[in-house]
Amino acid sequence: MIHAADIKPIEHRVSLAEREARSGHAGGVLWLTGLSGAGKSTLAFALEETLFRDGFQIAVLDGDNMRHGLNDDLGFAHADRTENIRRVGHVAALLAMLGYICVSAFISPYRADREKARQAVMRDLPPGRFHEVYVRADLATCEMRDPKGLYRKARAGQIKRFTAVDDVYEAPERPSLVIDTTKESVARSLATLTRFVTSRFAAGLGEKEPG
Repeated sequence: MIHAADIKPIEHRVSLAEREARSGHAGGVLWLTGLSGAGKSTLAFALEETLFRDGFQIAVLDGDNMRHGLNDDLGFAHADRTENIRRVGHVAALLAMLGYICVSAFISPYRADREKARQAVMRDLPPGRFHEVYVRADLATCEMRDPKGLYRKARAGQIKRFTAVDDVYEAPERPSLVIDTTKESVARSLATLTRFVTSRFAAGLGEKEPG
């Protein structure tokens, strides 16, 4: 029987420094958190398109996409949501170690889970490679947008344990960046996010995240 102690990570033959020298930017994770309907996916994919065209190695991990594949065995109970974010955190860390800027767009409602994702990234990468971005929008705005009709179903009792309806959302206490999509347009929010990413990652080192 194989035990955990028998499993040893294998080092890549291409170093992170070599990958970053070729791409011209640091690898790392931009973790977008916020309520359903706040605009996380919209901003994540717009950022990917913008920076890819500028030569960045960038990839998006999106909540719905991950639950269609890697995490399709998980439900929405607290334990399942925790496992969802645990897996995503490790995938994001692997991409960052390969020199990508990984944009993770997940409600990720629990602070403890987001902290574990941070630790998964920071375990093997230099400081300043994980940035938590709070995509903030008030509940009324998110319910008005309701792009997937989920709030309507939650209010009708068709979806249980829906974030901000009958389950909690723990907002970041010290995010690297706050983007308030209640007040800002998509274009302006994207411009803010793009400036943030290029200032943190384009130089190759990034800035140390608060806390």
